[in-house]
Amino acid sequence: MGASTIIFYLLAAITLGSALLSVSTRNIFRAAIYLLFTLIGIAGIYFWMAYDFIAAVQIIVYAGGISVLIIFSIFLTQQAGELLPVQHTRRKLFSFLAAVIAFILIIMQLIDYAFVPVGQGSEGPTVMEIGQAMMGLGVGGYALAFEVISILLLAAMVACIVIAIRQKPDPLPAEETDTITIESGNTWN
Repeated sequence: MGASTIIFYLLAAITLGSALLSVSTRNIFRAAIYLLFTLIGIAGIYFWMAYDFIAAVQIIVYAGGISVLIIFSIFLTQQAGELLPVQHTRRKLFSFLAAVIAFILIIMQLIDYAFVPVGQGSEGPTVMEIGQAMMGLGVGGYALAFEVISILLLAAMVACIVIAIRQKPDPLPAEETDTITIESGNTWN
């Protein structure tokens, strides 16, 4: 077994282990951290396959952006230390059956797939060509879509902050909080 195979199995083990921990832990903050490790493991597999651009996008967008957004949302809702409720057995059974069916479908697709031997594939577009196609201002460019999505994400983030810092009602009326009386009869203002 070569070093390349060992690296692949190590990355696959990190990715699968983190994914299993992400869906099986009851602590929501730990689930988000395990999701982050899963996304980093996927980026490592992309680097291992020499898809540098996709790996960099995976780290920047998913591991960097989405994971930080999820963790930030958890802290804004003040549920970082709470445990998720225990799921019913019926839900666990349906989840397990869905995972088994998905695994069977993937295996069936892999059996029918015609793999291209290494070295016979065509060269893909370069990073420069991808960037020019995505950010081009002419026909077929996606610069406007990127700007619209960034404004939408900014609006969603501002809305999350507004919801999180909403004033909570004061449990005692103002006149009851001005004076504190202790059982001995002493009064403080």
